[in-house]
Amino acid sequence: MVIGGGYCGLAAAYQLGCEGVRVTLIERDEELGGLAGSFAVADTRLEKFYHHWFSHDVEIMRLIAELGLSGNVVTRASSVGAYYAHNLFKLSTPLDLLRFKPLPLIDRARLALFILRARGLKDWRHLEDRTAGEWIRQMGGERSYQVLWEPLLRGKFGELADDVAAVWLWNKLKLRGRSRSKGGERLCYFRGGFAALADAIADAIRRQGGEILTGVAARGLEVEQGRVVGVVTDGQTLAADAVLATPALPIVTELVSPHVPSDYVERLRSIRYLANICVVLELSHSLSETYWLNVNDPGFPFIAVIEHTRFEPTATYAGRHIVYLSKYLPASDPLYGAPDADIVAFTLPHLRRMFPKLDAKSVLASHVWRADYAQPLVDRGYRRRIPALRTPLENLSLVTMAQIYPEDRGTNYAVRQGRQAARQVAETLRRRPPRGAERALDCNRPLVAAESCETSAP
Repeated sequence: MVIGGGYCGLAAAYQLGCEGVRVTLIERDEELGGLAGSFAVADTRLEKFYHHWFSHDVEIMRLIAELGLSGNVVTRASSVGAYYAHNLFKLSTPLDLLRFKPLPLIDRARLALFILRARGLKDWRHLEDRTAGEWIRQMGGERSYQVLWEPLLRGKFGELADDVAAVWLWNKLKLRGRSRSKGGERLCYFRGGFAALADAIADAIRRQGGEILTGVAARGLEVEQGRVVGVVTDGQTLAADAVLATPALPIVTELVSPHVPSDYVERLRSIRYLANICVVLELSHSLSETYWLNVNDPGFPFIAVIEHTRFEPTATYAGRHIVYLSKYLPASDPLYGAPDADIVAFTLPHLRRMFPKLDAKSVLASHVWRADYAQPLVDRGYRRRIPALRTPLENLSLVTMAQIYPEDRGTNYAVRQGRQAARQVAETLRRRPPRGAERALDCNRPLVAAESCETSAP
């Protein structure tokens, strides 16, 4: 059984089917996709939280190819900028960086050298016990830290910004660098949105003989002699030969805490999370020419303004311009629990300071989405606290976004982790055959011939 219908859980269930294991996947929400879940805009679906792929995201592309859907992937140029001191600056290319006038020329050159060195860094382990702030100050200079980096770190992590490990920032710089060429950054998207791909994976799982239950939450585990024999839901207990849990660690902790040693529970609880509020606006006009606008203004409550329709055409959304505003914060913050209307009312005056042409008539619709566990805090010594795939319960495996390291979240890595975990679970089951084990159902043919499932049934 797989708990959780995000991309990690979907990939794990699909791979288990490829390995010959008939699987049941349960998801507490009514739709699949996790943080890549969607809602309706015009005649299509849009992600609740902004999503794209980098051009080098091979794991998700391999899965899409196996499903025969590579033709649904579109690759487009994107643009990155920064809002600082009431001005917008392009930051898509190294030349843009050298033109960033808020920094003196010597600091611009030092910053560019820092980014180049960071992207070329192979041995990142020495960054694990240093903070991002310490590393930036040493390599890029104090002025660079104050103007560019500190507002972004504090905008995302708030009071926890000083705890963020340098390895987290290194990975971000590496990812953006690998997606850029001389012509700038290129990103990828899926026709019909990420929901269309989640549906396609789910269809493949069903063709393998798997079962998917939405609106079904795991409330507990039934354990006998150190093994999970069932997953307790609101209405019943579902029998299981093995369980792969993919939700955030705080959710998993509640499930396992009655059945595992206290020191293991404390290990899970040692990893901290931030929640996220994402305000999605449907506008009558564009705000700027920039897709991803970092906001280096301490007075602005959101870390970035992401204009999705500077990447995906407005025609996809009946001519509407889609803008995301993202804010990370503790789930205990009063704003997180405020009514949607109050959050939108809080948001718009700040946005008008940046874009004075925005008025009430410009906002055709607004949506507010929340995620309790949106971002694990990668702090110093994080790797030493990451839980292993195997848990103290013999047949319970754990694969969550907190275990994606040194990379940070993302559907590409969720797919990688889910499939790797599924292979290990399947191998364990082969050594101890489960009840009613089935052979693989031809790995969801039709598939792309060169990209068929990587392992076959025993």
